[in-house]
Formats: sequence, structure tokens, C-alpha cells
Amino acid sequence: MAERMRNVATGKVTAAVAVSLDGFVAGPGDRPGQALGLDGDRLFTWFYNGDTPGRFYPWMKMSAASAAAFDGFIARIGAVISGRRTYDITCGWEGKGEVPGAPLFVVTHHVPDQVPLADPPYTFVTDGIASAVRQALAAAAGRDVRLMGASIVQQCLRSGLLDELTIELVPTLLGRGIRLLDGLEPDAAALEVVRVVDAPGVTHLTYQVRR
Repeated sequence: MAERMRNVATGKVTAAVAVSLDGFVAGPGDRPGQALGLDGDRLFTWFYNGDTPGRFYPWMKMSAASAAAFDGFIARIGAVISGRRTYDITCGWEGKGEVPGAPLFVVTHHVPDQVPLADPPYTFVTDGIASAVRQALAAAAGRDVRLMGASIVQQCLRSGLLDELTIELVPTLLGRGIRLLDGLEPDAAALEVVRVVDAPGVTHLTYQVRR
């Protein structure tokens, strides 16, 4: 499946996720208005602990090392895939999309009754993750596809659809909440470290997924 999709476009399917030392991407009680749950904002203190403005999100002030790593990742993104739960708790990013200007594909069983106006318009995919990846790669036109949401990352790992995973490892413990890699079988994927960037408050670990 993954090799056939590479004939559609040359971009990679990627994810970059801030994760606590105990493996959580959000604290308990995540909901609209508190998308990161209790204490989940601890995962993103590195967004504000420097003096380098983000290239794509000017409100960020990161260290130079984090800005280079984060902006370099975002610069390659041509489309985004989100799970429905992530879409709901972020209130659909208020129509702005997760990455400005990148088409957003939402994997869901049911299309919402109300959808925010967005440019480009959001696409709701009801026939599974493989279809979402195929459509997103085509829309990305050779650039990378970003995954949003723990469930979507897990589904792509199980299906052999994820090419690269970046863990933004933050030295904090959340104790409970939503784990990034929960419920996977031991042989779901083999990971090889291809890049490590040590920065204040976070370590950027990039793994290539081996099949």
C-alpha cells in the first residue's frame, strides 16, 4: 500500500509531536477550550523560551536550535491529516487550518453538520486512513503530509503508512492523559534515529520508520 502511494507523490508521511518523558501528548480532561488537557501546556514551554521568532507562527519565540528544527519541519508540509477528535477539541482551528495554507483532511465516521469556512476548504474522509493518506499525498504535490492526533499516528504505524516520526521530547511528567504510542504491538514498526537536535527545554528526535 505505502509503495503504491509513493507513485502518487514523492512526499513523506510525517509526524512531529511534543511528548512528555512518560509518553503523553496531552494531560487528562482535554476538551474544546483546553485542547492540551490538565498541565498539557508544559509540553510547549519551548515555544516561548528563546528570542527567535517562528517563521510560520510569529507569536512563537523559540531558541535558535528549536526554531531551525521546527520551521524546517513545517516548511516541508504540503497537507495535513487530522483525526476527528483532534479536529473537535481544536474547534477546527477556526477555519485557519493547522498549517497555514495547507489542505486539511479529517478522518471521521461522520461529516460535521457545521464546518468553518476555510481556504483551502477542509476535506472529511469517511473511508479510512489509507484513503486520507492517498488524498493528502496527492494534494501535497510532492511535499510532505503531516499527521495530527495520537490515533492517526497509531493507525499509520499499524498500516505501514508512516515514513518519519519526530518526537519533541520535553523533560516533564504528566502522569496521565493521552499517550502517543498506546496499544501498539511490539512489531508494529522498527525505528531508526536519523537526527537529534538538543535544544533548551526539548530534544528533537527524528526517526525513520523501517518496514
